[in-house]
Amino acid sequence: MLRPNIENFIGCNSGYTNAGIVLFGAPFDSTTSYRPGARFGSAAIRHESYGIETYSIYQDADILDFDVFDSGDLELCFGSSESALSDIEDRAKEILSDGKFPLMLGGEHLVTLGAVRAVIKKYPDVSIIHFDAHADLRDDYLGAKLSHACVMRRCLEIMSPDAKIHQFCIRSGDREEFLFAAKHTKMHPLTGKFDTDILRNTLKELHDKKAPVYLTVDLDCLDPAYLPGTGTPEAGGIGFGELLESLVLIFSSGINVVGADINELAPMLDTSGASTALACKITRELIIAAAKSRK
Repeated sequence: MLRPNIENFIGCNSGYTNAGIVLFGAPFDSTTSYRPGARFGSAAIRHESYGIETYSIYQDADILDFDVFDSGDLELCFGSSESALSDIEDRAKEILSDGKFPLMLGGEHLVTLGAVRAVIKKYPDVSIIHFDAHADLRDDYLGAKLSHACVMRRCLEIMSPDAKIHQFCIRSGDREEFLFAAKHTKMHPLTGKFDTDILRNTLKELHDKKAPVYLTVDLDCLDPAYLPGTGTPEAGGIGFGELLESLVLIFSSGINVVGADINELAPMLDTSGASTALACKITRELIIAAAKSRK
């Protein structure tokens, strides 16, 4: 059984046995391609969460209404991506095997691959909902197959042929990524206003298939006007309200979300603390939405 962390995300004070949702941090950013610092994201979210309330006015619910356990940050090997991914997979596997919902706080986006490896072993037909500014579909980045620029490509390679990656807010990538996406993923590039009807149609499709779903949220899906503290900021993103609405829609749609992550906060790149405060609020809302869906 996992042991309690010394400093929990606010309100996540349940014991492991009773918890339906289990947080864990994956402080890794060794393949970051532009500005490093995401390894400090999970600890910052946890520490700065005490600047917000446990109650959500948006969902009229409180984290304290639910049993949520925070297992703290993993100690990952920065010199080996494969070693780090293996440790992440082991933690997610343990949580899943105990019938609980894993919520991982990154870290750079490559950490998602470790969690997805664990999820696929329990749910071979899992699909992925992916919020991100970047396609993350490169076959390699400067010769490296394990890179945050390649994470969705690596996930797709181990997914069932019938499963799909549904990509939202994408507004950056090289031409080959978009050509690849046209054949292999369901990408909805963000070239203007975010269209929630497209998300609703996707959720209806997933609900009709009764397929398990993994949710991954790269915080650079948000416009850097709202969240500049990220390694590869990309203008033209969505705002807090649109992301919040999307999270609530996903978890209230009736689809079977079996795990999730939030990643790519680099807190030291925004000394105002505003990016971390926003990441804390998104984390709170995701926890509550996930917990309500499991009631």
